[in-house]
Amino acid sequence: MRGRPPLQLLLTQEQRRELERRVRAASTPQRDAKRARIILELAAAASAAEVASRLGVHCRTVERWRARFRRSGLDGLVDKPRSGRPAKFGHATRLELIALACEPVNVKNGKTIRTIDELVLEAVERKLVPSIGWGTYQRLLANVAVRPHLVDGWVHSPDPLFREKVNEITELYLRPPPGSVVLSIDEKTGMQALERRFPDKPPAPGRKRRREFEYKRHGTQSLLAAFNVHTGQVEAACGPTRSGQDLVQFMEHLAIVYPTGVVHVIWDCLNIHFDGAQNRWSEFNQRHGNRFVFHYTPKHASWVNQIECFFSILERQCLRHGSFSSVEELRATVLEFIAGWNTRAQPFRWTFTGYPLQTGSELAAA
Repeated sequence: MRGRPPLQLLLTQEQRRELERRVRAASTPQRDAKRARIILELAAAASAAEVASRLGVHCRTVERWRARFRRSGLDGLVDKPRSGRPAKFGHATRLELIALACEPVNVKNGKTIRTIDELVLEAVERKLVPSIGWGTYQRLLANVAVRPHLVDGWVHSPDPLFREKVNEITELYLRPPPGSVVLSIDEKTGMQALERRFPDKPPAPGRKRRREFEYKRHGTQSLLAAFNVHTGQVEAACGPTRSGQDLVQFMEHLAIVYPTGVVHVIWDCLNIHFDGAQNRWSEFNQRHGNRFVFHYTPKHASWVNQIECFFSILERQCLRHGSFSSVEELRATVLEFIAGWNTRAQPFRWTFTGYPLQTGSELAAA
């Protein structure tokens, strides 16, 4: 006697293309590729027993995926979410464990930070939990991306006129007075002439550049630089010191480079940027027709000064991977880099537009 005819599956063109793609793709997980083969075989009018024999699986496996495909289509071939083991600790307990990992550490036995082993002991001592494993605590912190051992630098400006000063400088960047020049000026001190004892080994696929730790010190140089905010041109002087007199001489050079018009100087609150007992900038300005207007960045706000962007490029592209046998070689290399920069100079694209400032009426309404 003949049994029941096989239950044939009817596939749309989109379903067939997707199933065939899963079978061909090398990146398809094996379980997904096998389920796709089962459905394609069944669509060819094969019985469940025949498909099971060809693919080396149990007949019930074929029947299960056939039933799920008939109910839900391609979505039926995806594993259903599993409940998993219930959480060992409640929501409140997990929050207490995370808070423990984030709280400041009082110096204890000379240590200022806790390891996960010490967090485990502290949690048990405080009776937050009766016990907890190292891996459990580590996963708990990883799941909420808490990494207490990592630190990001952050600088807070205590300047009471922080916003006003930033807005004034930003206005010069974005909307300078017609006919004026805006110069961002600062000093890069302590550039070390380090000579590597052995040359670096170049990078290779899967391997970083390798650098021997030994080096020789040959002294330091200081760089005085002025970045023209709207052309990108850099004027610089490099020497062994960074004194008030060095800065006055550099400014005299700038007065020759920019002989006419108003020059807006943006620099930080370093002591030599002020008059001092010598009245250096009052006398300097009198010698040059009071053309120079000085603007000071807020304290601890070097990011406002665009010359810092140039110094960062100089550090990464010139100094970081250099080996210098003398301060003369260091100075020549730095000045050569700046000369090359000036041949292709472009201004930075400053996008920060400043801070909104509340007026007196707005404050009263608030």
